[in-house]
Amino acid sequence: MNENYILKISTNLSIKDWQVKNTIQLFDEGATMPFISRYRKEATGSLDEVQISAIKDQLTKLLEIDSRRETILKAIDEQGKLTEELKKRIQDAQTLTELEDIYLPYKQKKKTRAVKAREKGLEPLAKILMKQQELNIIGKAETFINDDVPTADDALQGARDIIAEWINENERARNSIRNLFRHEAIIQSKAIKGKELEGIKFKDYFEWEEPLKRCPSHRLLAMRRGENEGYLKVIISPDKEKAIEILENQFVTGVYDVSEQVRDAVNDCYKRLLSSSIETEYKNTSKDKADEEAIKVFADNLRQLLLAPPLGQKNVLAIDPGYKSGCKIVCIDAQGNLIHNENIYPHQPQNEKGMAMKKIDSMVETFKIDAIAIGNGTASRETEAMVKRIRFTKDVKVYVVSEDGASIYSASSVAREEFPEYDVTVRGAVSIGRRLMDPLAELVKIDPKSIGVGQYQHDVDQNKLKGKLDQVVESSVNNVGVNLNTSSKHLLTYISGLGPQLAKNIVDYRKENGAFKSRKELQKVKRMGDKAFQQAAGFLRIDKAENPLDNSAVHPESYHIVKKMASDLNCEVVDLIKSEDLRKNIVLENYVTKEVGLPTLNDIIKELAKPGRDPRQGIKVFEFAEGINKVEDLHVGMELPGIVTNITNFGAFVDVGVKQDGLVHISQLANKFVSDPNEIVKLHQHVKVKVMEVDIARKRIQLSMKEVE
Repeated sequence: MNENYILKISTNLSIKDWQVKNTIQLFDEGATMPFISRYRKEATGSLDEVQISAIKDQLTKLLEIDSRRETILKAIDEQGKLTEELKKRIQDAQTLTELEDIYLPYKQKKKTRAVKAREKGLEPLAKILMKQQELNIIGKAETFINDDVPTADDALQGARDIIAEWINENERARNSIRNLFRHEAIIQSKAIKGKELEGIKFKDYFEWEEPLKRCPSHRLLAMRRGENEGYLKVIISPDKEKAIEILENQFVTGVYDVSEQVRDAVNDCYKRLLSSSIETEYKNTSKDKADEEAIKVFADNLRQLLLAPPLGQKNVLAIDPGYKSGCKIVCIDAQGNLIHNENIYPHQPQNEKGMAMKKIDSMVETFKIDAIAIGNGTASRETEAMVKRIRFTKDVKVYVVSEDGASIYSASSVAREEFPEYDVTVRGAVSIGRRLMDPLAELVKIDPKSIGVGQYQHDVDQNKLKGKLDQVVESSVNNVGVNLNTSSKHLLTYISGLGPQLAKNIVDYRKENGAFKSRKELQKVKRMGDKAFQQAAGFLRIDKAENPLDNSAVHPESYHIVKKMASDLNCEVVDLIKSEDLRKNIVLENYVTKEVGLPTLNDIIKELAKPGRDPRQGIKVFEFAEGINKVEDLHVGMELPGIVTNITNFGAFVDVGVKQDGLVHISQLANKFVSDPNEIVKLHQHVKVKVMEVDIARKRIQLSMKEVE
């Protein structure tokens, strides 16, 4: 293991070197992040998933730098230009930027102006000019006239081109301009002439400028999108005169005519080479930073969505509402199986409301329905109002469920595999019903980008986004744990140590042999090796198992500890779970060993108190204000109930039931300064908002949570 890596990561993250070393070692051994954070607390010093993820990210970056370092060393060596001094500089470089600056003079170039000038033999003249001591520059330039260089002016121009390239490749010059960009760069956006009407959605950025270091990620990504779509021109630059002055102070050392030649080369270098090179760097680094923030927003939202309260195992009637094509209804049993489907046509143009209400009432009775889930898309409010008029013979709760991504799921190979004999409308309605029962189990089947809780998610680095979102899904699934005997292949895929093939093998084993009776039986599954079993077992639950610990987060490797605790108290394991008094008599220090410390023992005690408990909160019914169904029904000053549908860096979007979410800007979230909207609101939180502004033409609703009753 590279000790240098450990020291750097430890310093960068303010984490002790032994914690970093042990974490990297666990990754090298094939351990997953959920497993390390939950079951290897002694090794890591109880680092959480955020810290463990940071160690992994830092290690990846260091490996990237070293890989690039080796490539550069090899390339320069092949040119025969790798001196010991240069080799040391490359080996000592700490960042990719530093490496690229050192490599720049040795990079294979296209036919630049400087390359052409060198081919004409003008490099010696450039060196003479650079010394700034020659008094007769025209006379000196004339000595370089030949068939390729017709005049003294041509010779001087070629020499200046070479000097401009030298300055551009000078590390000190590049760092000076970088420093100016870092502190004083301005980002400007202007409308492309003639595209103003077509790009009206970017109107806010038709004439915009602000310091780059103060530009928030959402604004930068909005401008970048406008530029990519051809409506905006975006420029990042500091004051040009100041930049040139910095370079002149560095390179212009005399007062003779020859120094004017160098001054002209400095101006040309900045305008033609250096400014665009460093601007590209800052466009990329600012984009990377904005991507990072946007990905974090998406990841935070996705985690909240996946861990949203479940209804649990109940019989559900789900409705995918619509007008002309009707409402698709499905009935699902407590295990999520489809048991009935049909269409009703309560809305325009058919208006068969009475018949629709009778059908729903009959289905609730026939299929012993406990709850009704209504998709929040087209005709949602009208369908909800109709359902609430039905007088059921039992208490049936009605929930409005987000449809985001349901259409993506219904047309996917996953849906076709689950329901090969049904069309997309049935599959979509099933997805809505199952989301109410268990959001996590259903949403893992959908590409997270389609769930609709991001901020410019299509504009960020897609590989980084996918990596982060997959990590969030894996973390969320393992945080909750899954039922080994009822979970789908798609849910099992995200369990620590499994993946698609082992998940499929588990489902195949279940079909062939019936339900698993113990965790130990998992080892009979095809290709389930010791490593995979170790990584997965603690996150898989078996309801009503013979060993009660099989339905808990206690890992099988710790069962002997619990048995010893029970034996010492002359009772059974099940008695420890039932009796708090017995658990209070356990002296944890008696069970500390070289491998197992108090962090693991405390986790065991917590788990014995509530084995297999779902960490998610219970679900609540939400109701929109009556009579508010479309944007035209809103007026300024109105106070309404709403539900948070999306959280961004600049505020929260709230659904008040008018088919168009309103924005509560970050400045309107609370009667105090708010730096992070997540401090105030959570996804799917029920809130009260005041209408501040309604712009029907631009489909914008401005809301406030300040001073709301």
